[in-house]
Amino acid sequence: GFQVMPQNRSTVARVVPLFRCPSDGQTIASQGFGPTNYALCAGSGAGGGTPFDADGICFLNSRVRARSVSDGLSKTVLASESVLGSGPLASDDRSTQSTQGSYAFVTEVPLTASICAAANSWNYLNQRGFSWANGEYRCAVYNHALQPNMNTMDCMANDTSSTDVSTTLAVWGWRAARSRHPGGVNVVMADGSGQFVSDTVDPAVWKALATRAGGEALAP
Repeated sequence: GFQVMPQNRSTVARVVPLFRCPSDGQTIASQGFGPTNYALCAGSGAGGGTPFDADGICFLNSRVRARSVSDGLSKTVLASESVLGSGPLASDDRSTQSTQGSYAFVTEVPLTASICAAANSWNYLNQRGFSWANGEYRCAVYNHALQPNMNTMDCMANDTSSTDVSTTLAVWGWRAARSRHPGGVNVVMADGSGQFVSDTVDPAVWKALATRAGGEALAP
């Protein structure tokens, strides 16, 4: 497997208090990595959870400028929170996993509800949020395919059909914003303001908040 370069290991293992939510009782999700409770928003989860050119602000190799956020910086989510992972690092037993703290792992993309429901692997080798230095769906990005704290497990995938290693290692995902706060999650909008969003937010509104240029009409 791929390893962190020796000169980077002490840095990526550092636990940064600023990246931790005090309400999450977890500590280190994976040995050798500093965890993160916060993730940047890749978008609505459209395209089956693609990590490439997603419809939000932060995705694989994104270079989105403020002027490209035509929906408005105050109406577009930049980041939210998510609980650290739980359960075995890799398992084929669904009963060992929790809906809020684990993720299903599949090898078919783009993701669909039926593909994720048919998963027979979970927490494949690393738990959710295990590394702030890792810019993939398991860690430093998420999307709005699922509502906050939704009682549906996150779903991740690798494109095993590709022969390009950069594509094969790019994780596809439907990862929800999740928290230990009763009733919802905190989000940061692209203008720097903060909001608390209810678990019962309308799914269409939740997705609209994630897109940078969807043209949706949202109440001020």
